Amino acid sequence: MPELTINGRTCTFEKGATILQIALDHDIEIPHYCYHPALSIPANCRICLAEVWAPNPRNDNKLEPIPKLLPTCQTTAGEGHVVYTDSPKAIANQKAVMEYLLINHPVDCAVCDQAGECHLQDYSYQYGRGQARFQEQKIKQPKKDVGPHVLLYSDRCIMCTRCVRFTREITETSELLVEGRGAMEQIDVFPGMALDNELSGNVIDLCPVGALLDKDFLFQQRVWFLRSTPSIDGLTCSGDNILVEHNKGQVYRFKPRANLDVNRYWITDELRYGWKFVHDESRLAVPAIRGEDPYDETEAPLAWDTAYAQVEARLGAARKIALLASPMLSCEDAYLLARYAAAFDVPVSHGVGPVPVTGDDKQFADGFTMYAEKAPNARGVERVLNPFTSRVLDYESLLGVLRNDEEIDAVIVTGNYPSEWVTPDLLDALGTERFVALIDTLPNRLVGRADVVIPGATWVEKAGTFENVNGLLQAFDRAIDPIDFCKSEAQIALDLAARRAGEHPAAYNPALTRQQMASEHGLAEFVDDVATPRESEPLASDMQLVEL
Repeated sequence: MPELTINGRTCTFEKGATILQIALDHDIEIPHYCYHPALSIPANCRICLAEVWAPNPRNDNKLEPIPKLLPTCQTTAGEGHVVYTDSPKAIANQKAVMEYLLINHPVDCAVCDQAGECHLQDYSYQYGRGQARFQEQKIKQPKKDVGPHVLLYSDRCIMCTRCVRFTREITETSELLVEGRGAMEQIDVFPGMALDNELSGNVIDLCPVGALLDKDFLFQQRVWFLRSTPSIDGLTCSGDNILVEHNKGQVYRFKPRANLDVNRYWITDELRYGWKFVHDESRLAVPAIRGEDPYDETEAPLAWDTAYAQVEARLGAARKIALLASPMLSCEDAYLLARYAAAFDVPVSHGVGPVPVTGDDKQFADGFTMYAEKAPNARGVERVLNPFTSRVLDYESLLGVLRNDEEIDAVIVTGNYPSEWVTPDLLDALGTERFVALIDTLPNRLVGRADVVIPGATWVEKAGTFENVNGLLQAFDRAIDPIDFCKSEAQIALDLAARRAGEHPAAYNPALTRQQMASEHGLAEFVDDVATPRESEPLASDMQLVEL
């Protein structure tokens, strides 16, 4: 493979790669604003300029400097090139670019939402001057409401044009444009066209400074207080990789986690803003038993014990059992519930809950797809139920079995949908005589019918595995603890199984559960083929501390 040298380090590369791409692949930092791997390369921010030496074929291939600095984002690397981003010429350019960018930039870091994750702050510290030399009055630019989710602070914009290129090249909706010239240049929307496409929130992530801000997150939390937990889309079948950012048990925002094989660098607005039900004030929080007065929070331990006793007694007396496993559950949730139901040694009918579908799949320019199926794990739930039955029933088929088989005395129903999901057909099929144990997160029409209601946990409150529309198994971590007295379906199943065996309940461990799935039921793919989040390395500060 060809080689070049960047700041003294020898790097191999594929033919056709740019210098900046090679540097990033080898963890060599070159400052850049306008470059993004999924967008075209305009080379307009100029901070990535470097001094390049190349073999001169007219002079026996001796290394000679190219007279002018070259943009590393746009310059194709060549065999034997020697690149310096730390030479006096390159450093002088970096300082000059930072000075130009900050000439009219407002000094409002203290009130800017981007503070703490702003490349302008970082590069000013790393590559800028120690003090400003500009004494004239700064040009003021307006603040603009450009769409339902996005605010534009024009005076913070550095004209990298990432946002404009995104709407032209990825969504192909072209709502944004560049208007004006020189110091009066601005990003704006075309008249009558709001920034309102299905991926509009991604321009917030693309913006390297505090110009494009999220209305939903505005002034909510300082980013250095947030913890980021890797997770998977729990609302649709896409399996998009995300970061759940939270603090003290409160989710504040979702951000995309790059995965070139799944969601590229993007997520939909549907996912970005669809998590609010996690903190819905009406969340089911304490078990409830039909016919008994509601338990308050001080009686939660008694409520759980009573609910478990009811489930154990009624399932133990049943001639047949049915399990309706929601496609919103993780694979581990569904598996442990199925294993618990199988322990009663009576026939069990296994079915997957309703799979919501809205509209049609939509394909975007770089291969990113927004899927119409709004359930994260229909395929995974069916996969883990298969070892327990000769046939996993779909929703309509299970309803038919419930209507026709009067020997089914007890039904375990799981929900965990972000909105109302119970259909009149389900209520009709369950009838009025069967015992119904409902594990769910939000109030719905089945809560009043169920004999026992057990509060479950949403996917951000537990760890597990989802199988996406393409059959990819991906693990995700728990971001926050379950609210109030809720538990994950997996933990509920373990508690019930321990109670039946007269043992102390074990704490749910997703990795251990996947090993059990592989060893006990031949589901080896949950050990061999599950994609797990890559651990991020902690950032070390280069700030020098001086004792006072």
